[in-house]
Amino acid sequence: MQNDLFTIELPIRCRDLLFRAEAPPRLRAHLTLVHDVACRLIDEFDAAFPEFGCDFEAVRFGAATHDIGKAFHREELVRPGQCHEREGEKLLLEFGVPPELARFARTHGEWRLDPNPTTEDLLVALADSIWKGKRDDILETLLLERIGEPTGLESWAVFERLDRILSGIAQDADRRLDWQKGFMVE
Repeated sequence: MQNDLFTIELPIRCRDLLFRAEAPPRLRAHLTLVHDVACRLIDEFDAAFPEFGCDFEAVRFGAATHDIGKAFHREELVRPGQCHEREGEKLLLEFGVPPELARFARTHGEWRLDPNPTTEDLLVALADSIWKGKRDDILETLLLERIGEPTGLESWAVFERLDRILSGIAQDADRRLDWQKGFMVE
């Protein structure tokens, strides 16, 4: 699945989980793209906000598996739906994934319902949004607050850096979407 859009393949553990779930090509392509965007976000965050810390390995795993439930709800690969979220978490737990990692299958879509989502949940949700060029003011505002606290930066400085990072990633959204369309749903 390698091309010029991304350079980071899914981790072997995640590829194994997708194989076990019998994930269709479109789902594997989508997860590859979101994982690559998450890795890019992490690299950019590390450079722009070196004092900002979170479990970046968990974010990578979450981005690589967040939609695994769509292996069973394939209709949600081509139209909106949330059935895959809880199904994905359940599946990952059945595969022996620890709850603190399996949760991303649910929280990437339910972060708004949680009164205190983790920073990692927000970053997985962000990667799943920005890969297709979609910006979310509420999500970005929550992240601005999370970044500002440990870094001590003024809100405007955090916003400026975050906006630059997200604008840079969003600019390739059409190419990512076109590439993903080349993979079969079934």
